[in-house]
Amino acid sequence: MSEVYADPDGILPVDKPAGMPSHVIVTTLRKKFGFAKVGHGGTLDPDATGLLLILLGKGTKISDRVMGGDKTYIGTIRFGAATTTQDRLGEITEEHSTEHLTEEAVRSAIQAEFVGDLFQKPPMYSAVKIAGQPLYKLAVRGEECEREERFVHIYKFAITAFRPNAERAEADFEVRCTKGTYIRTLAHDLGQLLGTGAHLCALRRTASGKVTLQHATPFAALLEMPRVAIEQRVIPCMNYLEGSF
Repeated sequence: MSEVYADPDGILPVDKPAGMPSHVIVTTLRKKFGFAKVGHGGTLDPDATGLLLILLGKGTKISDRVMGGDKTYIGTIRFGAATTTQDRLGEITEEHSTEHLTEEAVRSAIQAEFVGDLFQKPPMYSAVKIAGQPLYKLAVRGEECEREERFVHIYKFAITAFRPNAERAEADFEVRCTKGTYIRTLAHDLGQLLGTGAHLCALRRTASGKVTLQHATPFAALLEMPRVAIEQRVIPCMNYLEGSF
């Protein structure tokens, strides 16, 4: 007769690898370690990496609090081409020269339009539902529909490096923002404002609320651990809510 374990209650910070949907990580942990209740505190796009908060046991009951935390990201924007998905995985929809694009122009555009309060239109390639239908399913069929703009706040949008190029200039960045902000859309809209087109070519979440990547364990490493070791990495619900971890 197999042993029955009680689920740990809390938040397990995971460092998500690229190329894996967030729901696959949830499902894998549930099946491999026998957790009865598993959820997440805000997904990452499959191509993105970084902090993914896995909710275990009673941790699933505070999902709204976890998802509501501010987020911090680092990544890279590539100028010169816009894509259907607003990231590097999509098909190119327009191309422009970036020969005359300067770091000063990028910084000025960001400060003028992309810091503080703003409204974003969710991309078609997203999990947002319209009349019960996820937008990405419509997008795959080549359909597009009206989307209501969402209010978000950008606390910080800083360029940390700029690499000029006549065809595909790139900028590394750091963004700190409220929940629900699409970083892909920031990149796309910035490219439209500059007249060059742009898309996101790398993204890594470094913080969610008070939890940072320093608290996270790489997903591949978790799969090699015994269940008891994983439980020791879980932040208890009360500790999370009090910020004492």
